[in-house]
Amino acid sequence: MVRNRMTRRRFMQGAAAAGAAMLVPAGRVLGANETVRVAIIGLGGKGTQHVAEFLKIPGVRVVAVSDVDTARIEPALKRLEGKARGEQDPRRILDDKDVDAVVIATPNHWHTLLTVLACQAGKDVYVEKPISHCIWEGRKAVEAARKYKRIVQSGTQQRSDPGVIAAAADLQKGVYGKVQWVHSMWYRHRKPIGKITKPTPIPPTVNYDLYCGPAPKTPLRRARLHYDWHWFWAFGNGDMGNLMPHLTDDVRHLLAWDDVPTRVMSVGGRFGWDDDGETPNTHWALMLRGGLPVIIEFRDLPFSTKRGAISVYRRFGKSFRFTNLVKCEGGVVAVTRGGGWAYDNEGKKVKRYDGDGGRGHTANFIKAVRSRKVSDLAADIELGHYCAIMCHQANISHRVGAKAGIGQVRDRVKGYEEALETLNQMVKHLGANEIDLAKEKPTLGPWLTYDFKAERFTGEHAAAANKLVKDTYRAPYVVPETV
Repeated sequence: MVRNRMTRRRFMQGAAAAGAAMLVPAGRVLGANETVRVAIIGLGGKGTQHVAEFLKIPGVRVVAVSDVDTARIEPALKRLEGKARGEQDPRRILDDKDVDAVVIATPNHWHTLLTVLACQAGKDVYVEKPISHCIWEGRKAVEAARKYKRIVQSGTQQRSDPGVIAAAADLQKGVYGKVQWVHSMWYRHRKPIGKITKPTPIPPTVNYDLYCGPAPKTPLRRARLHYDWHWFWAFGNGDMGNLMPHLTDDVRHLLAWDDVPTRVMSVGGRFGWDDDGETPNTHWALMLRGGLPVIIEFRDLPFSTKRGAISVYRRFGKSFRFTNLVKCEGGVVAVTRGGGWAYDNEGKKVKRYDGDGGRGHTANFIKAVRSRKVSDLAADIELGHYCAIMCHQANISHRVGAKAGIGQVRDRVKGYEEALETLNQMVKHLGANEIDLAKEKPTLGPWLTYDFKAERFTGEHAAAANKLVKDTYRAPYVVPETV
């Protein structure tokens, strides 16, 4: 049965209950053979996948599901054959002593607040990427996990992919020589989301106040409520925050980083789509960690207007769409979810890395829930925080940038071989989609300098950039300064 939506007053009462939970986390100590009782919060595509995934893990029961849209709850309950309960408001689940762990698969703007509240309520947490909607939030999620001694896993499942793990070991041993640059890419084929002339009615099955949560409660200015939130800054982070956290986590994993880049600039735009979306559909960032250049890039436009195929990156005699290219003195490693290959400098395959997509990631979370050892996690919340920072850095550079001609962009990245190659291929790709870059100029983000310890920007353009480090929250859905 689905519990009905809560009033503002009842929500505030729930908030007070969570405040009490801050004093003594209520999580029980699990024995090796005890059942782990899991609740799934957010029942879109990913949340529905999680229902299926956790049902397969021995010793796990999915005991509750939640979504602000009751139309999504009923199918999940049917799949669970009446062995779970449904709640429109996730706070009812966080207050439930019969729930040990929660899985958060909501829109991005809810990720950190729910993580903090769950930790305060004594729950362990599996939170989807990006674990934060802004840089400041991510640190609060880490602080909450540590303070309440919770097991908190980031949904960056490639940390559990054996192909990526094996490639990381070889790269860190120097098997292919010194790393010269990295280019992480994910090319998709998306379509515009349409353009409306008046606000879209809210479906009667949706509690829109809960849906907006920490974000401003404004009229719905897009045709479709679900999923298309990704392309609006108040709720999502574009494909830079949707796709790229997997790859920025790969970069940090492959190269054994314990920090993030300290310099970043970006190039991008929402090209060719006269729609309501705000975020780029073509975007790449050049990042520097020490002297190492790293490029993170996505494209949402097809191969061309005449062909519906996904775009490809062409270099080294290969065609890549989704991978991390790690260029070394002795060749290039191309690996991500599902594995990949190492090639020598002549393009010959020299080693295969077999992967499985990280399908053991959820089971890894349950293992750590039982052991109570953060070290057992493949992707502890702090790793999720750092890979999210890289995506936020790229978006912030874009959002404080300005329109520029291709010549200006070329001048900005001269001296960086792979950045120039990326620019040239972007121009060619947009041209194939009949984008006139003299009329639709890209946004060129400035070079920003990032202080890793302070988790803020410094130097030129810092004032504008730091305004985007932390969100403004709508009461009572506020991420607390002190967790």
